[in-house]
Amino acid sequence: MADFEAKKIVKVFESLSGPIRILDEVSIGLNRGQNLAILGPSGSGKSTFLHIAGSLDSATSGTVCLNGEEYGSLQETQLARFRNQNIGFVFQEHHLLPQLSAIENVLIPTIASPIAGNGSIERAQALLEQVGLADRMDHRPAMLSGGERQRVAVARSLICDPVLVLADEPTGSLDQKNAELIGELLLSLQQANQTILICVSHNEKLASLFQRRIELENGRFVQEK
Repeated sequence: MADFEAKKIVKVFESLSGPIRILDEVSIGLNRGQNLAILGPSGSGKSTFLHIAGSLDSATSGTVCLNGEEYGSLQETQLARFRNQNIGFVFQEHHLLPQLSAIENVLIPTIASPIAGNGSIERAQALLEQVGLADRMDHRPAMLSGGERQRVAVARSLICDPVLVLADEPTGSLDQKNAELIGELLLSLQQANQTILICVSHNEKLASLFQRRIELENGRFVQEK
């Protein structure tokens, strides 16, 4: 069994014209240290798959497992704890709290983590150094550039030492230069931490940096490169 497995994931949405099958028995497996880029047109179900993998949404049928634990069916309190301890997220928008400094934003996930311990501040500092923000730790988001804010978001996704990191169009709101820097940074940190990284993107250049690339079309994985 792979460290992360999605098995026969189906997602159906109800509409006025009837049910719409967004994902149609999608399956994938990845081990620690591996990364995957998911490509496909808008509306193909890329983000839906990512949200199910991250337990932000539930599948109509199928299972998701991480380290042998099927977490899609956990009760909400258990699921929130599992998500906090095992899964990190990077979204297209950084979602930083404007009233907090960079390091305080990175530390937010540790508030709910019973295993964060007294080393959280040191780990946050180390992560911000790794993403090139050693001199920006006390800056609030308004004092940071778009690329810098997204670097803070990357550091935040790693603060609880997750097994799985999910990135949803992480460079979509950035210019080409910053998009390339963030893409390379994500992959560099993923390899250094031996996490599993799944990224959905329209950016072919970003996807070309990943070990595995797969197309999602009409609810199915149709081609792996």
